[in-house]
Amino acid sequence: MSNTLALRRRGALVSPVIAVIAILGCIALALTEQYLLFLFATLFTLLVLGVPIAVCLGGASLLYVALSGSVPEVVVAQRMISGIDSFPLLAIPFFILAGNLMNNGGITNRIFDFAKALMGWMRGGLGHVNVGASIVFSGMSGAAVADAGGLGTIEIKAMRDAGYDQEFAVGITAASSTIGPIIPPSLPMVIYGVMASVSVGQLFVAGLIPGLLMGLALMLMIFFLARRRGYQRDAAFSWSVLWQTFKRAIPSLFTPIIIVGGIMTGVFTPTEAAIAAVVYALFLGGVVYRILTWRRLFQVSMETIETTAVILLIVAGASIFAWILTSNQVAQQVVGLLGPLADNPVATLIIINVVLLIVGCFMETIAAITILVPVLLPLAVASGVDPVHFGVIMILNLMIGLLTPPVGMVLYVLSRVSNIPFERCMRGTLPFLVPLIVALLMVTFIPALSMWLPELIYR
Repeated sequence: MSNTLALRRRGALVSPVIAVIAILGCIALALTEQYLLFLFATLFTLLVLGVPIAVCLGGASLLYVALSGSVPEVVVAQRMISGIDSFPLLAIPFFILAGNLMNNGGITNRIFDFAKALMGWMRGGLGHVNVGASIVFSGMSGAAVADAGGLGTIEIKAMRDAGYDQEFAVGITAASSTIGPIIPPSLPMVIYGVMASVSVGQLFVAGLIPGLLMGLALMLMIFFLARRRGYQRDAAFSWSVLWQTFKRAIPSLFTPIIIVGGIMTGVFTPTEAAIAAVVYALFLGGVVYRILTWRRLFQVSMETIETTAVILLIVAGASIFAWILTSNQVAQQVVGLLGPLADNPVATLIIINVVLLIVGCFMETIAAITILVPVLLPLAVASGVDPVHFGVIMILNLMIGLLTPPVGMVLYVLSRVSNIPFERCMRGTLPFLVPLIVALLMVTFIPALSMWLPELIYR
């Protein structure tokens, strides 16, 4: 829902003149039989018109196949079906369901209380608590929007009640939510692993240190802003309060241990870990905490079905689009065009980062991964970048895109949660883009941050 909402709002702002010009351009390309250019022009036109991304990808691909006559139209359906017929993709609905169960089963509240007792004594304490809670929750849900929508409600209210500026509260909540898809588990990493034929387990492990680095960078910025704005400590440190909140949170804190520990030790695959997370979340919410009622369970199930359907439609549409790019050797053409840069990995990585940051401003994460992996991955590999390392770089770039207009899905979610205008949410987030970009540059140019754990465990 948030994907479609963001795109529709963006589409409503597009000048009709631009839309008409784009449509005329598509017609001209079709008449001159420039079908590959027509494919990209049609995709762009549908995007600026505010059409849902799944329809943009599938519709542009179908029109290309129909006009070019290169293959029968039935190939479109076959490729879309084969694109989602993948065992690792089974992890998506289960991780989404696990995140929704945790938000509705009392788990997030206990995590926040424990993080507050542990970190609330520092200057700008609730800001640090915000980051710490997101790090713990990221080991459960794997989605930035789930973090923003679940923990965000609790965190923003607590910071408002403590006297923090609303923009500061929303800004750090938005920035910390991007840690979710970096620390395992991660929905975008599952999609990338399928598209790039890379081990999802290695991707999960590769994101652990970069995710912690992001949290550290954000906490340094919080400390700087707290001193500058005069934010004080929110509570004195108390061993008794810490122990009480820890006891209440122990069952919840076992969730990331079960998921991450099980994957790293080889007890189960990422897909099996998602199922384990659902079972454990059901046990906590329904048996231990007794908060999860049948009515809530039904609502959570409907939300999970809706979100999963949207994601899988995007993957299906992007699969045929990526197949067209592959069959036309677009990746090889890009590598050939930028071939001289292959001898200079630094320049290649800078260009890739710039492209991904720009794309992240305009395109939803899952769609961007499925479209760009066939194009950019060969270029990165030709420059000596490991596919696992490149996956972390790509997802971190696209997470920053969640905080930037015009799409900025996390900002739209928090705007609704906090009841403050989108523009103020964006303004509050700007200072926290600095530590995230610094973390991105470190992850990009220090491969060991991503590759040390995978090489230690898997290679």
